[in-house]
Amino acid sequence: MKNKIGVMQGRLLPKYQGRYQAHPINYWQDEFVIAQKIGLDCIEFILDFNNAENNPLLKAGGIDEINKLIEQTGVGVKTICADYFMEAPLHFEDIKASEQSQNIMIKLLNNAAGLGITDIVIPCVDQSSLNNQLAVNRFVERLSPVVNIAENLGVNLSLETDLAPQPFVELLDRFNSKRVTVNYDIGNSAALGYNPVEELDAYGMKITDIHIKDRIKGGKSVLLGEGAANFNVFFSKLKEFDYCAPFIMQAYRDDEGVEVFKKQLTWFKNIYKYEN
Repeated sequence: MKNKIGVMQGRLLPKYQGRYQAHPINYWQDEFVIAQKIGLDCIEFILDFNNAENNPLLKAGGIDEINKLIEQTGVGVKTICADYFMEAPLHFEDIKASEQSQNIMIKLLNNAAGLGITDIVIPCVDQSSLNNQLAVNRFVERLSPVVNIAENLGVNLSLETDLAPQPFVELLDRFNSKRVTVNYDIGNSAALGYNPVEELDAYGMKITDIHIKDRIKGGKSVLLGEGAANFNVFFSKLKEFDYCAPFIMQAYRDDEGVEVFKKQLTWFKNIYKYEN
């Protein structure tokens, strides 16, 4: 298997403030050891909105602490899921709030360079959805100065949206930068009822980060293979593209924690091996 397999931060740990997908401020270090024992290659780090100033991605000495754990465990950090921008989107109507988000993004980019990060995922879904043309225009206007910094640092700004293929391509084209790329979430795509073949035909070469989960169409996350995601079709089509970045497990979990994750990891490895 040429691609590394990683996990979204928090998926291997007890809930933090009622959430599995979160940066657990007080015990995030523990996940590196668990990931090492399971045989995972990397962790997609999360920057949450709450307590962002205490996240090692932003606080003084934090990058050194992460690098130390990487060295100790061999579990890398190459991607960041910037959930911060779901709560404080760049396309806020409030100019001051938008400028603050822009400053956080710039700081995150500069700090991430110390980790050798390849991708920062910017979620534009749910409350941060680009659901009208005005929101799209504001987003392009406010992300564009950040794109210049990303180009200089060699970091991808990987957009996760709920846009259909054509408007998503139109959004990407407005940046005219190879550093504005696509985060593809197979579960979210299935929940929205999109066709993975049409999506990959539209922007397959721009995908630099893939989230692995399954969801019911129009509904919640479920165990891999039990939802609407067509993994066989997706992986068969993906072979047409030279995708060599990680697969990030964002799969369903419950209070069984690591055990339910292990089962889904085995399922994923089997189907991906089959398709390749």
